[in-house]
Amino acid sequence: MTFQLGLTGSIGMGKSTTARLFAEAGCAVWDADAAVHRLYAKGGAAVGPIGQAFPDAIEDGAVSRQRLKEIITRDPKALKQIEVIAHPLVAQDRAEFLRQTQADIAVLDIPLLFETGGEREMDAVACVSIDPETQRRRVLERGTMTEEQFETILAKQMPDAEKRARADFVIITDTAEHARAQVQDVIREIRERLRHA
Repeated sequence: MTFQLGLTGSIGMGKSTTARLFAEAGCAVWDADAAVHRLYAKGGAAVGPIGQAFPDAIEDGAVSRQRLKEIITRDPKALKQIEVIAHPLVAQDRAEFLRQTQADIAVLDIPLLFETGGEREMDAVACVSIDPETQRRRVLERGTMTEEQFETILAKQMPDAEKRARADFVIITDTAEHARAQVQDVIREIRERLRHA
């Protein structure tokens, strides 16, 4: 049996780094964002259906995320339509990953896990967290978004305190060493549970 650990956390909290630490420790890691990239790439399963709904979103045989953003900005209702197309395909990708994995622990990196009710499908949830000042600094230092865009994303995400309260494990990503030690503790605890299952 593979234990399904949901990994979540708001933007800039260190989720990707934490997912890498789980992978280095021998866990199988599935990344929801990477799955969307695969589905949107040339030949990806989402290209046809999204192209039918939004012909403008297709560029060079792939779904352009930039064009999708522009479509959603013009018509906020478009987001619902895109989700109706993409969510089942992402779920299929995840199911396929779980079917193939040999690992005892599968870490499912899903940014909006609580927001979409995905925690119900998990055996446990780990939430990454950091103080708001560090979070803001990390996001803005990437240079990929403005302060305004950051605020917009934050507004759509469940507050960090609520995510921490609902999670089974909280991983504080203040330093790499501290994060690694907590990841190892989580893995130890899960393997202990699996032994007694």
